[in-house]
Amino acid sequence: MLKRKAKIRGVRRVPRFPGLSISKLIPNMITIGATCAGLTGVRFALNGKWEYAVLAIFVAGVLDGLDGRMARLLKSASEFGAELDSLSDFVAFGVSPALILYFWSLQDLGGIGWAVTLFLAVSCGLRLARFNTNMGKLPPYAYNYFTGVPAPAGAALALLPMVASFASAFDFLAHPAGVAVWAVIVALLMVSRVPTYSFKKAKIPVGMIVPLLLVALLLIVGLTAAPWKTLTFILLGYVISFGFSMRSYARLKAEAERMHGERDEGAEAVDRKPAVSEPADEPARLRPVE
Repeated sequence: MLKRKAKIRGVRRVPRFPGLSISKLIPNMITIGATCAGLTGVRFALNGKWEYAVLAIFVAGVLDGLDGRMARLLKSASEFGAELDSLSDFVAFGVSPALILYFWSLQDLGGIGWAVTLFLAVSCGLRLARFNTNMGKLPPYAYNYFTGVPAPAGAALALLPMVASFASAFDFLAHPAGVAVWAVIVALLMVSRVPTYSFKKAKIPVGMIVPLLLVALLLIVGLTAAPWKTLTFILLGYVISFGFSMRSYARLKAEAERMHGERDEGAEAVDRKPAVSEPADEPARLRPVE
């Protein structure tokens, strides 16, 4: 009887409430928070609170950067989370910024302004669809680059006229025609093949760590003292980085093609190399006739 009880105690019991733990749901909660932040930006725009509307989109961008890292940290990545993340990005960085720009300036253009709004939102959706289908299919030299402007950065760039208007007293920044042209340019950048830096995958040399920390400190101080001017400076710097990313990407691509061509030439040379024929056997000596 005692042995039987010991065996029963050694058996692992089945959990009473099977299911996922809270830690596995944290990344999806963050993703939903990003969606809510983007939609809240539209609500602020409807009420004319433009600065809060822009801040809501930037909060959505911060949350979008956290959900993937939390999923990898907690080892809770799933297909459901990936699909939810794409849907959240479309709402927070495609639909919401486009509507905010429409209520801020584009509605003065009537039907043209609404067409630009739709073009910006749909371009974001197309960019996300291409990103999902190309995942894992890019060549090795493209590891540190995005194809086109990513959705969060595209949303921030689309709102650049608003951010710059908060930092200055220039009325032309809110002109509907200029905002429409800028929104179309940003939409085309999102669906383009322009290689842009993927900073989250970049590795920092040891000698650049301290200077980079100092730059980050200056940006934090700037965001605290003059947030809109600092954000304008950051977004303009990001636009300038396109020239450097295209040049470095072209250099890496040319180097990869050159190495691939050398391997192909080496393989062809091996195939064309004549086979070494073995020496023919010496003719057998004639035996003397007996």
